[in-house]
Amino acid sequence: MRTIPVALQLYTVRDMMEKDVPATLRAVKAIGYDYVEPAGLFGMSADAFRKALDDAGLTAVCAHVPLAEMSADTEKFISVYKTIGCKYVAVPYLPEEQRYGTAAFEATLAEIARIADMCLAAGMPLLYHNHDFEFTKMPDGRYMLDYMYDTIPALATELDLCWVRVGGEDPAEYVRKYAHRAPVVHLKDYVGEKSAHMYELIGIKESGAKKPQKFEFRPVGAGVQDFPAILAAIAGTNAEYVVVEQDQSYAQASIDAAKQSRDYLKSQGW
Repeated sequence: MRTIPVALQLYTVRDMMEKDVPATLRAVKAIGYDYVEPAGLFGMSADAFRKALDDAGLTAVCAHVPLAEMSADTEKFISVYKTIGCKYVAVPYLPEEQRYGTAAFEATLAEIARIADMCLAAGMPLLYHNHDFEFTKMPDGRYMLDYMYDTIPALATELDLCWVRVGGEDPAEYVRKYAHRAPVVHLKDYVGEKSAHMYELIGIKESGAKKPQKFEFRPVGAGVQDFPAILAAIAGTNAEYVVVEQDQSYAQASIDAAKQSRDYLKSQGW
């Protein structure tokens, strides 16, 4: 089976990044990662952040950048993340007021399309990182997520496979659906079931459903996801990188959770 380079989404260790970026990057390298996906620069300039990456022996393959930051000065944002060395950049999240069903949704898609075209022209394609709210059905039966990709030809996928499953789809099947449009794939595990309060960023309230189990994130391989099937599916796509992400750690330090994920992937030959 083809294997693919493994990166760490630095949001996973944001508690450490907030205290000492260079030391955190060295720690990430020491636990087995050669690639990372930044989520913010923690007050550092692009040049300083790139130096910290280089000094640690790490390569930034992609970065999560808020859509508002991309829109405010698109040329500057592109310059910053090209300086850091990113091959891709990703819209990490859509605020509730910009999602399907709001007056701003179509304008938001138009803005993402504008940015995607500029990123593609600059040689740093734009990706979209989903949560579960994009699996809302539209009147024609398509998910909001699929509608976004149908509407914006220059936009590629960064499927987050935790949220794909929480959204009601099979992660391996969804990876195969976007086999030729998924250069970066997020690996994330969890336990429990979908809950109205499972993740503070989502803000979706459920009613009339059975009381769910407590939802918690877990290191890759330590939750409900069928990773042997998922990894086999990814191996059959054009994916260039997989990215480990754990939004929250509980009984262990975030760096230890990141190491557990990396060790599991090594046990699978990755």
